[in-house]
Amino acid sequence: MRSPESGLIITGMRVLGIETSCDETGVAIYDSERGLLADALFSQIALHREYGGVVPELASRDHVRKCLPLIDEVFAKAGIEHAEIDGVAFTSGPGLAGALMVGACIGRSLAYAWNKPALGIHHMEAHLLAPMLEAEPPALPFIALLVSGGHTQLVRVDGIGQYTLLGESLDDAAGEAFDKCAKMLDLPYPGGPELAKLAEQGVPRFDFPRPMLNRPGLDFSFSGLKTAVLTAIREQKHKDDQTRADIAASFQAAVVDTLVSKAQRALQQTCLKTLVLAGGVSANRKLREQLDRELTSIGARAFYARPQFCTDNGAMIAYAGCQRLLAGQHESLSIDIRARWPLNTLPSIAS
Repeated sequence: MRSPESGLIITGMRVLGIETSCDETGVAIYDSERGLLADALFSQIALHREYGGVVPELASRDHVRKCLPLIDEVFAKAGIEHAEIDGVAFTSGPGLAGALMVGACIGRSLAYAWNKPALGIHHMEAHLLAPMLEAEPPALPFIALLVSGGHTQLVRVDGIGQYTLLGESLDDAAGEAFDKCAKMLDLPYPGGPELAKLAEQGVPRFDFPRPMLNRPGLDFSFSGLKTAVLTAIREQKHKDDQTRADIAASFQAAVVDTLVSKAQRALQQTCLKTLVLAGGVSANRKLREQLDRELTSIGARAFYARPQFCTDNGAMIAYAGCQRLLAGQHESLSIDIRARWPLNTLPSIAS
């Protein structure tokens, strides 16, 4: 591959990746030939728990405190010097504007100081590509089911940057519905994982709706399901621990049924046999189990990132950045963050 500036052939690349889109500071170094060299993550759960959710200003300040020490940590783990980095990638959207600005400023400044190219990365593209970090990555083309706190989307992926949006949530994303229902059940932050944990102790005896399954198309809607959960909670005269667990199990079953059914529909409509499940909710055990079972029945297969790379992390940013930097993409010295950024507006790169 030939660098557009120098005309030199690029045979490999090491990229520093920085993730600061919300409440986790992630840093990693990825080598195009050797794979992931090192990664480090700091979660702000303890900081935000007393407020019941993410406080954007506190998140930004904590990224300022943690980012540089984590960068030092990954260089030490990788056993390399700053001069051995070939490029810097950082999350530039979507996310919290202040949090994004921290990672973008640090990433851009380091790249300028080291005289290396830098590139802002789309957070959801990085999630989509995270399973590529595994020993057995999925082959293109595939369907991606992106499920996080802010996004629920079905996307056809024909290459990096070659994305066709097939369906998305018309209101609350699945992860957002998890968090809101967890709050209704008086569960601590972060609500989604706590609700999934509570659901393990419950029986899905409440008949909650499976939104939009009786309609054609691949869009999602979880606001009605959220209302059904609230109604069930209010109607229960005895809100004991078992009842709360049963409501959690019933809600989770409804979300999982909906996601799996729409994923199957997307595969059948496109005649593809490979599904990538990505985003924070992709770590949900029930979702993985049911998806594996149902896809096997139609001769299809699901691919996932390892659990620590399902939530926000620097490894996925470093990987996505490496692929785009290898293709010769880079940005000017200006810092451009995008709190909202449609996935299908990204430029494609050659396969």
